[in-house]
Amino acid sequence: MIAQEDEEETFLLQPPLEEQPTTKTPLPWDQFWIILFVQLSDPLSSHTLSPFIPQLIRDIGVTHGDESQVGHYVGILKSSYYAAHILTVFYWSRLSDHIGRKPVMLIALLAISVSMFSFGLSKTFLGLVVSRVVWGALDGSNSVIKSMVIDITDATNLPKAYSYIQIPWMIGTTAGPLIGGSLSRPADRFPDIFGRSELLKTYPYLLPCSISTIFVSVAWLVAYFRLKEHSCQDNPLGANQRWIVPKIICKDSPAVENELFNHGEANPEEVQSNPPRLRALLTPKVLVVVANYATTDLFYMSFTSVLPLFYATPIERGGLSLDPPRIGTILAAQGAAHGIFQLTFYARLHDRFGAGAIHITGVSSGILIVILFPVINALAQAHGIGLAVWPCVAIQLALTISLNMCHSCLASFVRAAALNRTSLGAINGIAQTFVSGAQIIGPASAASIFSYSMQEAHDPWLMYYFLMTLAFLAVGTSLLLPRDLSVWEDDR
Repeated sequence: MIAQEDEEETFLLQPPLEEQPTTKTPLPWDQFWIILFVQLSDPLSSHTLSPFIPQLIRDIGVTHGDESQVGHYVGILKSSYYAAHILTVFYWSRLSDHIGRKPVMLIALLAISVSMFSFGLSKTFLGLVVSRVVWGALDGSNSVIKSMVIDITDATNLPKAYSYIQIPWMIGTTAGPLIGGSLSRPADRFPDIFGRSELLKTYPYLLPCSISTIFVSVAWLVAYFRLKEHSCQDNPLGANQRWIVPKIICKDSPAVENELFNHGEANPEEVQSNPPRLRALLTPKVLVVVANYATTDLFYMSFTSVLPLFYATPIERGGLSLDPPRIGTILAAQGAAHGIFQLTFYARLHDRFGAGAIHITGVSSGILIVILFPVINALAQAHGIGLAVWPCVAIQLALTISLNMCHSCLASFVRAAALNRTSLGAINGIAQTFVSGAQIIGPASAASIFSYSMQEAHDPWLMYYFLMTLAFLAVGTSLLLPRDLSVWEDDR
């Protein structure tokens, strides 16, 4: 018992990640571009599915022609990924602290590839759910990539890195819906090209899923041959800074196992280089960050799951009556706007206002986003899909740009809350576990409430009450964060 307390006390006495450097460190592009390329796999694959999932649910017949049940089954299908993800993501993240980021990343890419291909071949709802569960159970990529970015950056270039991190998401959220929306049911849409293919007639959603599978397979090969484990000595720390690293992660530096970097005066025998215990990680700062991750993603995932349903639902039932190609185009434009704005302005806004202010502004925009749902439908019922509707749709999508920047802000808070680098994988894993819990509750609840509210004798505004409650919850939690990261870094 005494030994355990001494070990935890020793960990808490370890020096912080680094002091605030005075000059900005250049981004290590030799590895950073690989991280960006590999990260594209997840958003490209997941957003490829978004435009055609409502129609796929109708096609497999699980709703038996009941249009009000489409949203219910869409929510179950999306939540099945996160149900499996919540059980395993912490262990994948924790494992990356022990064996390195690369093996965990390769497993995740393989899981995405297999899942996407099997999804395209599935003809039953159970088959679709199994494909998503396999993906969720083996995919630790989101939390591991966050740790990889922090591994190769410092306080001066992390905001810039996270502005570039949006490039894969921009491409994925732009190209994915276009692929899924335009290439689903190719035998019907392009009979001159695919009309003779019995395979594509039997499996009308195999083509977009196969394109995603091919890309993820290429990403796996790039990661296998080019991605390196982070080397302790390569990290741009100041001369008077030191930190502890797991010895296996630093396999490129075998001579420095179990030592302090760079110029530490502490005795290596007095400090453990193994990742810390879970109890030592759950500091008040970490819990605040985790709570913000959970509430922000609870609203964000609820909104993003309802948005394509809202577009696909008939106008008289509260939606916009849009077809999959048009939905895909809108979602693609949204993804492009997110990426371009964050790449251009996020680092500047971060330096000017701080991560806390950007995050509070982002979650507050969710209130206006929800208000615009009934406004858009009311205009569509009164004037049809025309000039009265599209400006409001554009304003709603523009507001999501601010909401989307919250993820980058919270990643910066993870770095500020971490006591040292050996805890990054575990902390990101804890955050991702709670995010997955929110992502289970969000899509399933939002889609089910949306379907329930569409039925006769039910309040059609019930969906908006639910989303508004989540928006206010996220705003309230965001007030626990400091306006400026330096508040936590100075305390540390």
